[in-house]
Amino acid sequence: MDENEKVNVPEDTQEEAAPAASTTSDNNGEAKARTSKEQFLSDITEILESALITIFVIIMVFCYILHPVNIVGHSMVPTLNTNYDQDQNNCDRIFMTTIYGSLKYGDIVIVNNDKNYLLDDSGIPYVPTSISPLNECIIKRVIAVGGQTIDIKDGQVIVDGNVLDEPYINEGSSNNDLGAFSDQYPITIPEGYYFVMGDNRNHSTDSRDSKVGLVKEDQVYGKAVVRYSPIQDFKILLDSYKG
Repeated sequence: MDENEKVNVPEDTQEEAAPAASTTSDNNGEAKARTSKEQFLSDITEILESALITIFVIIMVFCYILHPVNIVGHSMVPTLNTNYDQDQNNCDRIFMTTIYGSLKYGDIVIVNNDKNYLLDDSGIPYVPTSISPLNECIIKRVIAVGGQTIDIKDGQVIVDGNVLDEPYINEGSSNNDLGAFSDQYPITIPEGYYFVMGDNRNHSTDSRDSKVGLVKEDQVYGKAVVRYSPIQDFKILLDSYKG
């Protein structure tokens, strides 16, 4: 065969070869479109998964960790509801948590006042049959916990022999007992109970009153964490006892 001999491709073969190249191009286009669609669906799936996880976390937080509470009344002025007297619709809104460790002095707690515990002559808690509790939720500050001794004398609150420095109470407040333990001071708080008081002592029905008395541990709904409304008065409440 001559070195310069060329191989002639039949015309019908050439006609068949051209469509083959076109088909390959179409397949590539379809593959790219399929890849783009799959990527889009993957991105949408990831976004939906992230959104669902976020919603789930938020629901868990508000169901089991943080609960919104509206504060009605002025027993915690000036810490909460400073403007309540001027506008009773202008109540503070806070978040309380139901997950916390041991309560301590200064903590603000939300209490279910379904029972009012007083002390007999032996210092044992009991529920009086002749005095009904408030039967409502109240918000107060922990002043003494189980094992501590509290005395109210000469207008001062004394815990374990130390006069409390209380920068959080309302100006002109009186600390006098309201009838709960007036003939028994000083008293030792039984384990599992708390002595609570409002910051606005002249307008607070609290442990000094026989309608409230001592608060049992299982009566505490939660601990105040933060005031979130009004937004301009946003405040962390965990250290509010420092003034």
